Amino acid sequence: MKSILLPCGEAVPALGMGTWNMGDSPARRADELATLRLGLNLGCTLVDTAEMYGEGLSEELVGEALQGRRDEAFVVTKVYPHNASKAGVAAACERSLRRLRTDRIDLYLLHWRGSVPLAETLQAFVALQKAGKIRHYGVSNLDIADMKELWAQPGGQGVQTNQLLYNLTRRGIEWDLLPWLRERRVPVMAYSPIEQARLLRHAGLAGFARRHGMPPAHAALAWLLAQEGVIAIPKTGHPDRLRENVAAAEIELSAGQLAELDEIFRPPARPVPLEML
Repeated sequence: MKSILLPCGEAVPALGMGTWNMGDSPARRADELATLRLGLNLGCTLVDTAEMYGEGLSEELVGEALQGRRDEAFVVTKVYPHNASKAGVAAACERSLRRLRTDRIDLYLLHWRGSVPLAETLQAFVALQKAGKIRHYGVSNLDIADMKELWAQPGGQGVQTNQLLYNLTRRGIEWDLLPWLRERRVPVMAYSPIEQARLLRHAGLAGFARRHGMPPAHAALAWLLAQEGVIAIPKTGHPDRLRENVAAAEIELSAGQLAELDEIFRPPARPVPLEML
């Protein structure tokens, strides 16, 4: 499994596991638990969740899946913007720790920007880090103006990632945000890497996949994993699909194949507002 270095020097797998909408259905729980545990076996040890997902149900699922194996995983979770005050972050973190059945969060993210000043959220993150409740902190869905503001605050340069919507059809961050992050060696954590399966129905991607003898999902994930400083976190609750995701991580697209995908999915020619799901 390819790894990505965080600014702190710690390596994490370039392919992790997302958990949005997981934990909501008792009927799917056994498959979802089996998938998360299989992911650990296959090297997808970065597990991403959030207090927003099912209002804690996803965190509870992750906590159950990691019982007896917590040290094998790199756990990422996110705090709501309305909980991003100094007191709110501390309380939200405690709730997440209980649901995750752990004594520390590896990477704690601000889910998106709200009304709480970024400086206050950073103060809260630094305090949690000093207390040993979180190991690292970062952000999600912050555009370049937000990142520049954050970077200038005390503790701002301790940010370890910006989790963003990024895939073949959502390339707007390549105009200015992605280069800015790369200059500072801050990785992008790409969510919805196959656009919640909508990319699999894209005629251009299907044609590319046929020409090169690979499933469309493999092509979409392999393209992301070929990008510098990008971590992909596809979500699946099915063990067989997880195996397919891991197989995609073994594909190395050629320069010609990457150029062909650039023709099908053109990079931005002008600034694009930040997209979110």
